[in-house]
Amino acid sequence: MASKIVSPVQTTRVSSRTWRVLGAIVIGLITVIVVGIGWFLSVARSALPELDGPLPVAGVSAPVSVTRDGHGVPTIESATLDDLFFSQGYVTAQDRLFQMDLMRRAATGEFAEIFGDIALEHDRRQRILGIRATAEKGLQSATNDDRQQFSAYARGVNAFINSHRDKLPLEFRILGYEPRPWTMQDSLAIAYQMVETLSIGPGDANTREKVLAKLGPELTADLYVNTSWRDHPPTAPAPALDAAPPAQSSAPRSLAAVFSEPISELLSPWIGQMLRDEPVRLGSNNWVISGAHTTTGKPLLSNDMHLGHQMPNLWYEAHLKSGDLDVAGVTLPGYPYVIVGHNRRVAWGFTNVGPTVEDLYVETFNDSCEYLTPDGWKKPDVRSEVIHVKGKPDVTITVAVTRHGPIVSDLSPGETRKLALRWTLYDGIRNPFYSVDRAQTWQDFRNAFSGFDAPGQNVVYADVDGNVGYQATGKVPIRASGDGSVPADGSNNGHEWTSYIPFEKLPSVVNPASGIIGTANGRITPDGYPYSVSTQWEAPWRTERIYRVLGSGKKFSASDMLALQTDVYSELDRFVADKLVYAIDHAKAPSAQVRKAADILREWNGQMSADSAAPTIVSKTRLELKHLLLEPKLGPAPESNEIIRSSLNWKSYTWQMQMVWLENILAHQPTPWLPSGYSDYNELLAAGVNAALKQAPADLSSWKWGPQNSVTIQNPVLGKVPILHRWTGPGEQAQSGSGYTVKASGRDYGPSERFTADLSNLDASTLNVVTGQSGNFLSPFYMDQWKAWYTGYTFMLPFSKSAVEESATHRLLLEPK
Repeated sequence: MASKIVSPVQTTRVSSRTWRVLGAIVIGLITVIVVGIGWFLSVARSALPELDGPLPVAGVSAPVSVTRDGHGVPTIESATLDDLFFSQGYVTAQDRLFQMDLMRRAATGEFAEIFGDIALEHDRRQRILGIRATAEKGLQSATNDDRQQFSAYARGVNAFINSHRDKLPLEFRILGYEPRPWTMQDSLAIAYQMVETLSIGPGDANTREKVLAKLGPELTADLYVNTSWRDHPPTAPAPALDAAPPAQSSAPRSLAAVFSEPISELLSPWIGQMLRDEPVRLGSNNWVISGAHTTTGKPLLSNDMHLGHQMPNLWYEAHLKSGDLDVAGVTLPGYPYVIVGHNRRVAWGFTNVGPTVEDLYVETFNDSCEYLTPDGWKKPDVRSEVIHVKGKPDVTITVAVTRHGPIVSDLSPGETRKLALRWTLYDGIRNPFYSVDRAQTWQDFRNAFSGFDAPGQNVVYADVDGNVGYQATGKVPIRASGDGSVPADGSNNGHEWTSYIPFEKLPSVVNPASGIIGTANGRITPDGYPYSVSTQWEAPWRTERIYRVLGSGKKFSASDMLALQTDVYSELDRFVADKLVYAIDHAKAPSAQVRKAADILREWNGQMSADSAAPTIVSKTRLELKHLLLEPKLGPAPESNEIIRSSLNWKSYTWQMQMVWLENILAHQPTPWLPSGYSDYNELLAAGVNAALKQAPADLSSWKWGPQNSVTIQNPVLGKVPILHRWTGPGEQAQSGSGYTVKASGRDYGPSERFTADLSNLDASTLNVVTGQSGNFLSPFYMDQWKAWYTGYTFMLPFSKSAVEESATHRLLLEPK
């Protein structure tokens, strides 16, 4: 058969036709992309809020002034409290409506309705815990003033929703739904979600039981250490800053006694937090110094609260003015009032206490679905919950509620016992923030916080008269026996809560002789304190560093406070580095790479700097040492994370103070903890370095800490849209610091704000959040604070009438409609 001959002319024609088709496809794709981008931009632009001029709003009784500064921070001024809280709801919704909707759904377990069955387990958990049901109960017991203020806030949010249904934030359009009306219960649910986030749950009970069975009470007590020689309770005398560790471990022997009780049959598999190399630290720093330590002769107060990052950031800055109420600081979107900040006379800031307020009880049920009580068999109450699932049938769950609380066994896969959760939240919590925002004196302040039930907080105080103080807050149960660290038999009253620690007995101090008060989630109870507050304090290094800097004898300015908030010196890692250098110098034939590591550590100044290799070496080695020490005791870790969570292995150990345990081991080098196969601890530590360096590049000095400690912040919805990703969040960024530095930093958590109140001149006070005020990526206030947060500078918080006017960039007047 003859071959077909194609002429050059035919080839040219085919090529031209192909190029025309390809060109049409490319043009079509470009058109689709341009139209898509145009649609996104058009919807986002239409959702930008009105910032200037008069704006008729149905719901206000008289004109309300909303003056915004250069970062979009509103000063809201009204003639009545009702209009003030209405306007706070309206203005917050202008900037954060979608975030507010996500926050209430996160609290009440309604994510699956918009995200589908991928969120079903989260919703199931929240429904079992009963956050929504508890919020409804909480509203019934609220005071009339609280109800009026929550109602005004909700009406303000709804006024915005109703007048902007055709201009809702872009995320609503992408997900295909509209927000339902805001309710008072929604505000309470958001507050209760914060209580849940900051509560120390019962997640370590199963691990403790297994560790005890494997290791016995003495080694178990070492692992679950809850005190340190570095602790600095705020009401105790200041320790010597050059103190050396005690000759023996400070792990309390009482812990061993607790573990010796015959409780094994009561413990059960409880799935804890998501598996991590080190535990997440949702804590904070705060401190206050008297005028004796400042350049102005008046107090300085600082606070940075460490929470999980989100986009937009959690807090919303605002200044509220009506009558004698004049307060500025950070607010919680969806909730009225200022949470942390200052008024005309008083400033305050929070850190989490972490009290033990969630106890598990093992309930005994019979075949008739009754549970055993000291008074015989009783029927539990039953709560039915319907979960709406996008694109799928509804899911209905039933929750049995005993005298202790809901049965939460379903939160632990494979659990066969009936575990009831007793939680202070279920007893109802009061709302003190209106009184807090109006406090004028130390006594006003204490009276207000006597009504703060949860989450338990360490509150530092300063006023314009020069007083400084500290108050622990929150309902903390007193038990008939035990400390709540392990599940108890629910059929008798042997471990019941008999009362709460009286407010007057909670740690408190005003005008201490040192003039320095600081907390960072560490132990707050002095030696000999008669009550059990927490079974799991935070490690002490941040607190120790704060006292070391503030006790240096220097006269401090407000800028010095920011320098301390961004301090990245790690006492823990400097201590470990010294031990590693000594071990390598005395080890048998260490490799050239290990010797190089020792040289880098030898010259290191203890700063967890992003551009340094030493922090990477010491941090990776700490984790390898944990592995080398614990695997022989607790067993190897399986490959499956699910099996890791349900079995005993070296990764099961996630105690908040695990590095205090490691410090004790390195300081005292106890024989029972030295693994077989090592002649001494020098050999063990050198082996830890060698194991860590298997991950390192050939050029050890290029193993920078910043990329190892990167933080990622991205919009939860818009960040998933490829063409919007780069504009809707900072993304992944290398960072300095660590979980053990004053500048607490991790992969997904860190300072959620940085605040300093200057009591000599309130207009000199400073505040910044992580990214910005707005949730709209086209707003100039969406990410305008990110660079300041990331690099360590801040902004003035104008407060006086003249300062507010001078800083004003937008003026909006809400008028009756």
